[in-house]
Amino acid sequence: MAASLPQKPGMAGMPSQQQPHLPPNAASAAGQQPMPPQGALREISPVFLCRIGQETVQDIVTRTMEIFQITRATQLPNGVTQSQAMYQDRFGKLQEHLRQLALLFRKLRLLYERCVEMTSDLQEGPSELLPYVGEELVSVKVEPCSSAVNQERREVLEVFDCVVLLYLQKVRQKNQEMKVLMDQMRNLLWDVNAMLTLRK
Repeated sequence: MAASLPQKPGMAGMPSQQQPHLPPNAASAAGQQPMPPQGALREISPVFLCRIGQETVQDIVTRTMEIFQITRATQLPNGVTQSQAMYQDRFGKLQEHLRQLALLFRKLRLLYERCVEMTSDLQEGPSELLPYVGEELVSVKVEPCSSAVNQERREVLEVFDCVVLLYLQKVRQKNQEMKVLMDQMRNLLWDVNAMLTLRK
């Protein structure tokens, strides 16, 4: 699990300003593929960057799931001696995954900033996104409930009140029975203790 995830194709096409912030495995993948000409770097579309961002999010989710699997498999120290090497191995894997996650989040942030920069002319102002700007809201009349609905509501409330009262009566009755039983048990214990004391 500590091995790095395979790098997605298309990372070599990232703009040069983002290359230093890539993970080490991305730099090696970029070194293996020939760099596109400078004109191709200028023609990277926001759609391409969004696709790379989507793959980055998938990598982040995969790394996070692996971290959860490692922590789930780790047994808490409960007095049982475990191998120190096993704990160190798992700790090293967790550290590597967390380092890779930090790099992936940094890469995702750079992709987001670059997409926002490239699509700044397409962004709409917040005033244009409000749904009812310049339009009057139509008032909706709320009609009162009919007498049949009100009558049914009253009946339901009466039934509910009756059920609650019955339940409370049963609870009180059970409490009284429990109190009588506890008093009888207490008296019985006193009698037994008194008999044992007299025997001594």
